[in-house]
Amino acid sequence: MEYRIVLSRMEFRALHGCYELERKVGNRFTVDLELTAELGDAAVQDDVRKTVNYLRVYEVVRMQMRITQHTIERVAMNIIEAIYAAFAQVRHVKCTVSKLAPPLGGKLEKVSVVLEK
Repeated sequence: MEYRIVLSRMEFRALHGCYELERKVGNRFTVDLELTAELGDAAVQDDVRKTVNYLRVYEVVRMQMRITQHTIERVAMNIIEAIYAAFAQVRHVKCTVSKLAPPLGGKLEKVSVVLEK
């Protein structure tokens, strides 16, 4: 059976950005992740060892957010690659990385990129 697992609005403080000041001071980011995985009868068996452990997913994302990048596109790609490396059951990943209140010279809630693989 195919499952979709969604982790919404994980929030991190990180040092990603094109400008040197962003990489020194940091900013707030959110990550939304949708994983599609073939998990067989994990729901029937009610066994966390047969599914994708959400805590481990969060830890993978947290570790990738600690690696400073110039673009959020690269951050999203790193997250996707790390998810595939950590979970053999995953068949598709959609990752949205958002920079909150980006320094664009005006009022803006966020800027986001969405990558899927």
